[in-house]
Amino acid sequence: MSGVLVATDLDRTLIYSLAAAGAPRPGERPWVVVERLEGRAVSHVTELAAARYAALARRHCVVPVTTRTPAQLARVQLPGPPARWAVAANGGVVLVDGGPDPSWTARVREALGGVAGLEEAAAELARACTDAPDARRHEVPGLFCYAVVDRPALPEHRLAQLRAWASGAGWGVSLQGRKLYVVPSLLTKSAAVAEVAGRAGAEVVLAAGDSLLDTDLLERATLAVRPGHGELADAGWTRPHVTALTTRGIAAGEEILAWFADRAAAGVAGAPGTGVAPGAG
Repeated sequence: MSGVLVATDLDRTLIYSLAAAGAPRPGERPWVVVERLEGRAVSHVTELAAARYAALARRHCVVPVTTRTPAQLARVQLPGPPARWAVAANGGVVLVDGGPDPSWTARVREALGGVAGLEEAAAELARACTDAPDARRHEVPGLFCYAVVDRPALPEHRLAQLRAWASGAGWGVSLQGRKLYVVPSLLTKSAAVAEVAGRAGAEVVLAAGDSLLDTDLLERATLAVRPGHGELADAGWTRPHVTALTTRGIAAGEEILAWFADRAAAGVAGAPGTGVAPGAG
């Protein structure tokens, strides 16, 4: 393995539901299924993306980084060798060979003692969903909560109220497709990736993501990339060391993986960007 660590978000960055994938290109071969739920195919990559991911994982330390719970992440079967490390629950869990790292879990629990509690956050999320009775609310025990909503049924004033509460309570709000997340601001992907980079001895971190919950990860990477869709693209968010693609949908996954391979092969130590320092966060 090289001294390069690739930290990548999954949903709507590398893997796609049918709704998020966009229309197949003319003559395109069937997509590769990378996740099934109750027998249904729910997440996909293109054949080219599958080949590129497998090649990247054989040459470099690739770390899936997701807001999914560990159980939800376990459903995803990416091509190539299994990841040694993964980050789940938006940085709340560091997985080592598929199991939670207890020392990281203890550090997260201690850090979250200084913000408003999950019970309060869940109550505020329920209030935001008052006008969306079909919303399905969930909690990730001890960490954060989210709701699966019908976006048109979620009034802007309810979303504004939730964001106002969150800003004063040490929490953040992110709306990704039909999922509305309420997550402690201290719970970051970048802190968990910094921990993994230190353990892996990585000097360079390349990162990709599409949502507000990926902002800190992209900010602190050596170099980063985002697709042409998602919350960050909608907001026009970028930084000097972040490549903003225009490609949208499942084809963006192919381009992101090509970007990773090119930057990793070139060796990007000393490139612009603040860098995710091992052990930071």
